[in-house]
Amino acid sequence: MTAAVHRRWWVPYLFLAPGLATVALFSLWPFVNTVVLSLTDAQILRGGRYVGLANYQRALSDPEFWTAAGNSVLYLIVVVPCLVVLPLALAVLVQKEIPGIGFFRSAFYTPVIASTVVVGLIWQWVLRSDGLVNTVFRRLHLITEPVPFLTDGTVLLFSAMLVTVWKGLGYYMVFYLAALGNVPGSLYEAAALDGAGPLRRFLSITVPSVKPMMLLVGTLSAISALRVFTEIYVLGGESGGPGGEARTLPFLIRQVGLGFAGETGYAAALSLLLFLLTLAFSLLGRRLSKGDEG
Repeated sequence: MTAAVHRRWWVPYLFLAPGLATVALFSLWPFVNTVVLSLTDAQILRGGRYVGLANYQRALSDPEFWTAAGNSVLYLIVVVPCLVVLPLALAVLVQKEIPGIGFFRSAFYTPVIASTVVVGLIWQWVLRSDGLVNTVFRRLHLITEPVPFLTDGTVLLFSAMLVTVWKGLGYYMVFYLAALGNVPGSLYEAAALDGAGPLRRFLSITVPSVKPMMLLVGTLSAISALRVFTEIYVLGGESGGPGGEARTLPFLIRQVGLGFAGETGYAAALSLLLFLLTLAFSLLGRRLSKGDEG
């Protein structure tokens, strides 16, 4: 019996093999290849030669890199607080079991299942110079000139943030609904008997109860904010807005790697710098989560 079991020690690894092979092929190997590529001057149409850390030195002295990195960090600073707070408020509102609440839950979640490209095109129509927002503002005599939602680099960046927040509200609302379902209703009843109003109950019961979920949402939304590309591309075009002022790091990586020169080695180095930036914020979220548990 023991010998038979010993001869089959490999069976668990046989079941793990397809999953391990998939991870190695589509995750581990591309990452290792990117690291190696970042140390070369490779281009799309030719192989590269080893240049060491030259690509990283170039990035750190490149104004375009710092502009794109600054835009990515600004995107994170604005978007993450919105996606931590607003979906929680939305979840509290739609948590109540009242007639027709299912319709509102579905309506708030609809942007999540829509393609980012489709959402971007809708908002492009809404925000363009002759679009819905500027037309309404003109009719109300609030403006004399169109608001440059899509033609000014800074305003374009904040317009893209608006699209990201709008699309993410329903997604993170579901996270909070799951967390709110674990909060005992007796806590709210006791607080109401003690004279606590809705705002006091929200700050004293709801927020502390869902704080771990808030940290998770903050981490996930931070990673998503650093990876944003489609919103900028659809609203600002291939240049990333006038003069490329609204470009984020993923946008710059795409331009460098797939542009006219096709500098894949330099694009790989930029990708790893973005990876390190994302990893830093992920570790920060984990550190905050552990501190909250302690």
